[in-house]
Amino acid sequence: MRGLYAIVDVGTLRGRLVEPVAFAAAVLAVRPAALQLRAKELPSRETLAMLRELAPMCHRAGVLLVANDRPDLAVMAGCDLVHVGQSDIPIDRARRLAPGLAVGVSTHDPEQLQAALEARPVYVAYGPVFETTTKKDPAPVVGVAGLRAAYARAAAARIPLVAIGGITRERAAGLVGLADAVAVVADLLPPPSPGRSVGDLLVEVTARARAIHALFAPAAAAVGAAR
Repeated sequence: MRGLYAIVDVGTLRGRLVEPVAFAAAVLAVRPAALQLRAKELPSRETLAMLRELAPMCHRAGVLLVANDRPDLAVMAGCDLVHVGQSDIPIDRARRLAPGLAVGVSTHDPEQLQAALEARPVYVAYGPVFETTTKKDPAPVVGVAGLRAAYARAAAARIPLVAIGGITRERAAGLVGLADAVAVVADLLPPPSPGRSVGDLLVEVTARARAIHALFAPAAAAVGAAR
C-alpha cells in the first residue's frame, strides 16, 4: 500500500452538501492506494447500500475498498478490507467473523502498535500525527517524531504504515519516507466557495487527490527517504 488512503467521510461530506459517491468517483480518478467509507452515523442498511455502490467503482479502478468497523458489511458488499480501531472488535475476532477478509487497524501509541504488528494486519495506521477535527475524541497527537519511530518498527515487521490525523497536502509532503501512505479526509475538499459549481468542486477534489498520491510515487518516495 503506497500513496493516498482516501477516506469518504459521510458526515463531513454531507455537511458540505457533497454527495459521497460522486466524491468517491472524483478521488478514484487518480487510483489511490485505498478508499475507505466512514459512515458512523448512517444506519447499517444505508451503509451497506453505499458500500455496494462503491465496490464495483473501486474494483474497476483497481483500488482497494475498505469498510470501517463492520466486517459483516464488508463481506456482504464485496469489500477488500475492513478497518478496525482500538474501540472496535479485535483483529482476531474480525478474522473469525469474516475468514479471508483482510484487516487493517488503527494504533495510537507504541504499545498498541506493537500489539497490532504481532497480529500481522494488512496495514497499521498510526497517529494522529497532527491535531484533527474529523474525530470527536481523538487520541493524543504523536507528532512527526512519533510517526518516524513507528514507521521504523512497521518497516522492520514488513507491514505497511498509514499515517493518520490532520494530514493536509502541505503536511503530506513532509511525511514522504516516514509512512507508506497517508489517510486524508477533509483536505480532499477545497475551501467553501459560494460561486463554485458541484462539477468544479469535484474537479478540484481530483486535483487534490492527485497531488497527494503523486508524492508517494517510487521516485518521490526515494527522495524523501534520503532526506
